[in-house]
Amino acid sequence: MSGNTGYTEYHPRWYRARLSTYWWLWQRSYLKFILRELSSVFVAFWVVVTLLQVRALARGPESYERFQGTLKTPVVLALSAMTFLFVLFHAITWFNAAPQAMVVRVKGRRLPGALVAAANYAAWLAASGAVAWFVLGG
Repeated sequence: MSGNTGYTEYHPRWYRARLSTYWWLWQRSYLKFILRELSSVFVAFWVVVTLLQVRALARGPESYERFQGTLKTPVVLALSAMTFLFVLFHAITWFNAAPQAMVVRVKGRRLPGALVAAANYAAWLAASGAVAWFVLGG
């Protein structure tokens, strides 16, 4: 062998403890991270359903009625409930992470993280109130 490669015929192997594939289930912070990433799939599902609903509405009353019937099936209702919970989890974890994701300064001073998160929750509440008012015929 030419040159010094740092390898010998009897080089010891490094010890690596075996980890279960599901090691992240037992650590809350990692579980929360994985669930937040998984929630993105449900957010995408909700967007697709909304786009399909708009398409059905554009195609006329009969198409929209058929689509509404599809939304009332037990499988879609269960999936919608799961989607609601995951989208809620997604929003809450994002609003809680917002103070680390964006720095808001007023008159050269950084706003406290709790105030940034509270502003996001207030905007969410206001937007939800406006949508509810519109949907309920306010």
